[in-house]
Amino acid sequence: MIKRFTLSAIAALTLSTGGALAAETGGHAIHDVDFSFEGPFGKFDQNQLQRGLQIFTEVCSACHGLRYVPIRTLADEGGPHLPADQVRAYAAQNFEVFDKELDDTRPATPGDHFPGSSLENAPDLSLMAKARAAFHGPYGTGVNQFVRGIGGPEYIVAILTGYTGEEKEQAGTTFYENTAFPGGWIAMAPPLFGEDVDFADGHSNELHHEAEDIASFLMWAAEPKMMARKHAGFTGVMLLIILASLLYLTNKRLWSPHKGKKTA
Repeated sequence: MIKRFTLSAIAALTLSTGGALAAETGGHAIHDVDFSFEGPFGKFDQNQLQRGLQIFTEVCSACHGLRYVPIRTLADEGGPHLPADQVRAYAAQNFEVFDKELDDTRPATPGDHFPGSSLENAPDLSLMAKARAAFHGPYGTGVNQFVRGIGGPEYIVAILTGYTGEEKEQAGTTFYENTAFPGGWIAMAPPLFGEDVDFADGHSNELHHEAEDIASFLMWAAEPKMMARKHAGFTGVMLLIILASLLYLTNKRLWSPHKGKKTA
């Protein structure tokens, strides 16, 4: 489910509903996407991560890389969770790496990392979902991030779906109008158009679905241990609540005989 926020609605937003949109978007439309991994009990959708991996492999990897992500993590629980044999086949069939010992390239193995970007001006996407923020509080205080998160995946979705089809050439470079990019024009051509890939699970491949799938995958790439972190955080909070309750009861038991007594 997507809720669309525009410049005309900003004045009506309050802290209770998430506050103002990010200043760097210049007031252009940003989508607040209901991702499955959001919230203290949210978790990644395994099927969505696998679809996002397919989009990255067939579309994004032509220019962008994931050089900080080990290929073996595709088999980790909480991520795409591919079988080990599929991870080996995926690495060997899709990527080549330079081996210093062989002084030559060889098919990638699960122990290798994803390759880096193949174009100098194409940023690496390993941490992109955490490097971009879509939501801030009033005057950039960041209050909204406590409610809605930093909005990195939403920013990615907005960029991928924000192309208007308008183009212009400036200093020998072609720019494309994008309602979510600061300044309104971006040098990256539209990478997705909808129906770019065919998913094995039969899921819709409309543009906004593809954008959400790749954004979710990039969020996992940026923070693959998110589920473990949430579990550890929840366990820590529960232990603190139990400890605080025990301390309160102990204090009450120790001091209750002395309360109300008058001192000489």
